[in-house]
Amino acid sequence: MPHTAHNPPSIAAPIGPYSHAIEISAGARLLHVAGQVGIKADGSVPKSCAEQCEVVWQNLVAILKSAGMGPSHITKMNTYLINAADFAVAGPIRVKYLKDHKPASTGVCVTALARPEFLIEIEVYAAKG
Repeated sequence: MPHTAHNPPSIAAPIGPYSHAIEISAGARLLHVAGQVGIKADGSVPKSCAEQCEVVWQNLVAILKSAGMGPSHITKMNTYLINAADFAVAGPIRVKYLKDHKPASTGVCVTALARPEFLIEIEVYAAKG
């Protein structure tokens, strides 16, 4: 296992499907993935956050696969949304791809992303022993 979760009982449990901290084992290969937005391979951008989130995860899985990794190798992720209500939309899609895996995570609402049509951006860090 290239990483170990740390959720000490002396602090409040995580409030969602994530871990407070992830320790990466010595010698693991590290992958830093740039923020992915909902751009399909043909350059189109879906209108809804749910559709963009699906594209983001499909892109992340493709990038991880190209490095010989998968979603279970994600150790840290940052999610940026321009609408706080969309956390309820993005959460179930995240669980669809991560299943029971709980990387360290940060979720942030921002006023805008790089282009006005982008509603969500996710960046990840992964490790494989």
